[in-house]
Amino acid sequence: MTGRFCVFCEIVAGRAPATVYYQDADIIVVKNRLEWVPVMLLVMPKAHLTQEELWTGGLIGRIAQVAVEMGQAHCQEGFRLLSNFGRDALQTQEHAHLHVIGGTRLGHYA
Repeated sequence: MTGRFCVFCEIVAGRAPATVYYQDADIIVVKNRLEWVPVMLLVMPKAHLTQEELWTGGLIGRIAQVAVEMGQAHCQEGFRLLSNFGRDALQTQEHAHLHVIGGTRLGHYA
């Protein structure tokens, strides 16, 4: 971590509240506090990694597998996986994560 407060690290440590849908030694899945669509889950490594470290490291395959399993379980009609890189992409947390969104027709991309 870069010395800043990381709410995702606090969730992983059990010091911040979260609804947990899955966890193992390396990965945790929680309900996103944002509610833009009916299903918004965050799939993240327990270790504090940047988006770049996640996507270029060895954990991405397992993160992707868990994300797909969560999407299939919670969004039977379809879902979208999103990963934002940087401010212009609206990334608001430094801790690496993927979004699983669905539960409604999502429409076209912006």
